[in-house]
Amino acid sequence: MRRLGVHTSIAGGLSLSLERAHALGCNTMQIFSHNPRGWTIKEIPEEESARFKTLRQRLDISPVYIHTSYLINMASKDSILRRKSIAMLREEMNRADALGADFVILHTGSASGGDDCLSRQRAIAAVNEVAQTGTWQAGLLIENTAGERGDISSKITDLAEILNGVYGSLISGICFDTCHAFSAGYDMRDDEGIQKIVREIETHITMQKVKLIHLNDSKGERGSGIDRHEHIGLGKIGVAGLQQLIHSRPFCNVPVILETPKKQESDDPRNLRTVRKMLRLKR
Repeated sequence: MRRLGVHTSIAGGLSLSLERAHALGCNTMQIFSHNPRGWTIKEIPEEESARFKTLRQRLDISPVYIHTSYLINMASKDSILRRKSIAMLREEMNRADALGADFVILHTGSASGGDDCLSRQRAIAAVNEVAQTGTWQAGLLIENTAGERGDISSKITDLAEILNGVYGSLISGICFDTCHAFSAGYDMRDDEGIQKIVREIETHITMQKVKLIHLNDSKGERGSGIDRHEHIGLGKIGVAGLQQLIHSRPFCNVPVILETPKKQESDDPRNLRTVRKMLRLKR
């Protein structure tokens, strides 16, 4: 069965995120392993790790993805922010292993007014520092970004440069975000646009490296550089394009996580119902 899930809250305890995902009928999920807007992180108690692993197995939720902190900027010129970002990414990997999570998802950062190419090289060097300090069971995924000013990973060729520049086995592949791709100029509203995306991934990365689809509609127009997610079918991509993408042979077995807006409790169930219809899944 196709793996479909949402980003779930860890409020009240990490294990509760699994119960929330299960209650929504999800068989995969994404979480933050801590408050993503703060540098201070509390250690995960051993009993919480054990409870998370046991419950995850019982509920058959797999893969489990952890999204890194919003504060990380591996491309930063600021030595303090760079050092803190490297330490935070290392901690994210440690926490993923403590929970038995499969993948950690990273936005590599922003050029912040600097040269994109040089900033990307700084990010590669910073990720390499992490890679040289340990090994982890969890794999790192680099996510494409929306093409906002300073973005260094909005193009497939940018992702390929990062993957090829990091040594060892730390990076397992990429997370492909539909809203970000559309905002960065990729069109997935028809077969021609989807095949173009597939050819570019195959040429520079290979489809085997695509480990997750973030399925989000887009508030912004194609090429707008606006990172604003929309409910499935209510944005500028639309149901037809998103449905064709997730059914296309190269993407058809890739797990799907929704990061659609959450302003009321009915939002996740509504978006999941829409995607289940697209995937012809029963709940």
